[in-house]
Order: sequence, then structure tokens, then C-alpha cells
Amino acid sequence: MTEQADVVIVGAGIAGLLAAWRLAKAGTKVLVLEAGPRGERYEALAAFRRALVKTPESPYPAAPHAPQPSVLHLNRYYVQEGPQLFKGTYLRRVGGTTWHWMGTALRHRPNDFRLRSVYSLGVDWPISYEDLEPWYAAAERQLGVAGSGDHGSPRRTAYPMPEIPATYLDKQVAAAAKPWGLTVEVSPQARNSRDYDDRPACCGSASCIPICPTRAKYDASVHAAKAKQAGARILDNAVAHFVEVGSDGLVAAIRYKRPDGSEGCARGRIFILAAHAIETPKLLLQSRSDTLPRGVANFSDQVGRNLMDHPGQLSWALAAEPLYPFRGPIEVSGIEAYRDGKFRRHHAAFRTPLANDGWSWPGGGPLDLAQELIQQGLRGAELDRAIRAQASRQIRVFSMMEQLPDPKNRITPAFDKLDALGLPRPRIRYRVDEYVLTGMAKARKLHERIFKGLGASFFRHREDFESPGHIMGTLHMGHDPNTSVVDAQLRSHDHANLFLLGSGVFPTAGTANPTLTIAALSLRAAEHILKDLVCQKEIGTTHLP
Repeated sequence: MTEQADVVIVGAGIAGLLAAWRLAKAGTKVLVLEAGPRGERYEALAAFRRALVKTPESPYPAAPHAPQPSVLHLNRYYVQEGPQLFKGTYLRRVGGTTWHWMGTALRHRPNDFRLRSVYSLGVDWPISYEDLEPWYAAAERQLGVAGSGDHGSPRRTAYPMPEIPATYLDKQVAAAAKPWGLTVEVSPQARNSRDYDDRPACCGSASCIPICPTRAKYDASVHAAKAKQAGARILDNAVAHFVEVGSDGLVAAIRYKRPDGSEGCARGRIFILAAHAIETPKLLLQSRSDTLPRGVANFSDQVGRNLMDHPGQLSWALAAEPLYPFRGPIEVSGIEAYRDGKFRRHHAAFRTPLANDGWSWPGGGPLDLAQELIQQGLRGAELDRAIRAQASRQIRVFSMMEQLPDPKNRITPAFDKLDALGLPRPRIRYRVDEYVLTGMAKARKLHERIFKGLGASFFRHREDFESPGHIMGTLHMGHDPNTSVVDAQLRSHDHANLFLLGSGVFPTAGTANPTLTIAALSLRAAEHILKDLVCQKEIGTTHLP
């Protein structure tokens, strides 16, 4: 069976669905192929309640035909070749990884776009902050961002909503950090502080990761519904496995597999791959042919290279006085002082969000604590008092490091390690360098200052880096077709009707959570695609100018 559309999109996450909505709204015939299933919130909530171990993936079990990585099993889907474990994960389902993202919606800072020019490190982006600023504003409106202040990223417009209030914990940390000259800022978040876009205000469930039970936090199921209403078709359980390229150098079709192994084909005029920074390069590289032995869009040999994350330092402590975590979103505020500065020449920039989920990440949250105390023989009122006494004083912080692009950090298809559909799994080579490790050492000192200011009698640092799952790089944009994969409009240098969306196109990582930048770039690319379609119509051809 062959499907036809003006635009075929692979991936129903935030990048693909924002583009699908914008294009369909303009009257374009859009088809979205998504490897994973659709899912209902009530089903995910039930799965989360049943899960014995509460991880980001626990509400979203992987479909056999669309396997995905898990923080508990980093070698089950990934084929890890070291020298260190890559720990970032993602979801394969309609709505993508925004189902379990934190909701933090920071913009990159201006210097993040010109790292090479300012600090002689990494590379510059082919666009500037000023180029993207209006699209950041557009993305904030679509996601519904609550915030105040510019956080080092100059603004021309107000946030759609006022900020989420700082928690009691945030205020206590702010007081502890003030003697060190540090300021705690409330972070902009794609989480409603009032009713917005037919979604309610946040009620403080403290389960943003892995699932918001009320839809107060944005996830891309919002734009799945909007894209469908605008006329786009979303075909779930359709695993794209081969990109066909014609003799004219244009993409002609996407071949996909269904869960039963049968095949389908989608043809269009323009193609968008938006299947995240792991699945998109894997798809391109496994689409090898006699004419394209390196795979599609890979004349530069850069597809799959420069894999990045925000590896960071996890630390936790027991404060002298109650901080009362577990009230409100998991993260509301952070310390932004180390996101930019001359020190970037010597060590990674980082940001330090403050957590409201106690020791849930390192282990030892209320459920773990209760089990431990029960094993010690505590019961009834005595058990309740002991849980309250400790859980109310728990704090953890995680400083996320900027990681520089390194072509040796890469993803390739593991043709010798196949999944249930007979498709290659992602083979990953990854390491963090001294730039990151030196930044982590600086972060540990910052964490200790905070903990000492809170009178902590106990604190610990994770010895190895941890991951927030901010997977970036592998498809980076640039002006030079010899050294980059896509241009400033996210069009493939090699194939004029192929666009690549998502965090894979980031040339450098910066320190901002990547989702808002993904959204801004996707909306910007959609406008360029609409211009292409109009141009095709005016000159009466299916070929691009």
C-alpha cells in the first residue's frame, strides 16, 4: 500500500507535530509516520501506579516493534561500545519524549550560538540568537510558557503566563546561596500557571517526570490533536526503515514496516525526518544503496557524529531544618550564574536546577525510606514521624554540563544486532572529556556551599556523571556541506526536499534544556517549507528550485 501526501513526516514528537500542525493549518496535505503507538493518559497513569520501580519510562512500556532505551537497561536496546555508557533515553510513541520531560523552557543564550567566535571552542551555529528570537516567542505561545525575566536571553515579548511560584525549598536555598553572591531564579516552564489553551493550571502533583496527570504541563499530544484537527494524518505503529532517493537526488519515498512485518510506502513532495537525535541518523545511515553507500544525507560523513548530552553532577543532602519537598513541580527554580562567562574557555558551563523530589533520583525517596524504616521495625505513628522527619529535609541538586561536539561520539546502525522487526539497533560510542569533568568538579563545590548553608549533616556526590536525557548533535547544521548535515533552514545539503528537525541539528549543546529550541527551530523550518511548496505550485513542478 502506498500513501501520498504533500509532506511526509517521520516522528510524532514535538518537532514533527509542530511542523505537521503548522503545515496542515496552511492547507498542506500532511502524513506523519510514528514508529510507536498512541497512548491515553489514563493508561499511562495506571502503568505508573503499577510499576514497582518508578523510572521515566515506567508509564510507557516499549512496543515490541518499536523498542526504546530505558534508564534501568542501558544495554538492552543500545549497543554500547564505550568507553563510557551513554545514559540518555527517549520514548517512541505519539507525543514523543515530551510525555516525560521536565517542562523547563529556557532559551539558549546569545553566546551559545557563537561559541567558536567568543571562546575558541566548538563551532558557531549558522544562525544567531537574534535570528531565532521571534521563533522562541512563537514556540512559547504554542507550548504555553509561564515565566518572568530574560535569564540572560534578551526578549521582545512577554511570556504567555506569569511564572510558577517559587517553592519554600527554593526560598531556603536562595537564602543559603546569597552569602556566596548567588541568585536563585524561577525558571520559565511549559506548565500552566493559569488556565491556558484548554488546559488547567498546575496543581502541584510533583510527578512531572514521568507524567503530568492533569495536562497542566505541555506535551506534544497537544499538537497531535491540533495537527489532526487541521487535517494532518498520523499513522502510528509505522516504523520507517528506508529512505528512497531518486536518480535526481531528491527523496522519493519512505518505506515503513508495520508490527506484523508487512510493509508500506509513503510518497510526497517534501520529507521531514523528526525522529530524535538517535533514530533519525540511524534511519539515514541504514538507508544505504549502491549510489549512496554511506547512507542518505551523508556526503559530509557527519551523520551520527557529535553526539552530545548534558552530563552532570548529581548530589544530595539532609538539611538541618525541613525544606518540605514534594510540593509543586519537581523543579521550579535554579542557579544560572555558570551558564556563560570567560571560564568557558577552561571548563564546561552549567546550570543548576533545584529539585523538589527529595532523594527520588539517587534513591531514598519516601517509598524507599518507608521500606527501610519498616525493615528497622518502625510501625504506626513512630514510622509516620520518622518518614516526615527525614523526607521533609531531603534535597538533591543536579548541575547539567555543556558538552562540546566530538566526532568520535557517535551513533551508527548495528547491522549485526537486530530488533524484533529485523532492523539494526543503535550502536553508540561515547565518552565525556576533561572539559565536562572539570565543570563537574566546580559544580560539586557549588553544591557543597548550598548544603553547608542549609546546615546539612549529610551530603553525597554521585561519582559518575548522570544524564538528564538531553540527546543532541548527530545531524548538526552549518553553512559548509563538507562539514555539516543541514543548512540554516534545516534542509539537507545533499537532498533539496529533505528536512531534518529536532535536537540532532544542534551544533553545540549550550546549557538550556533543549525542548524550547527544538520547537523554535521547527516552527522556523515549517515556514521555509511552506515557501518551497508555494514556489513549486507557482512554477508548476514537483521539483524544488
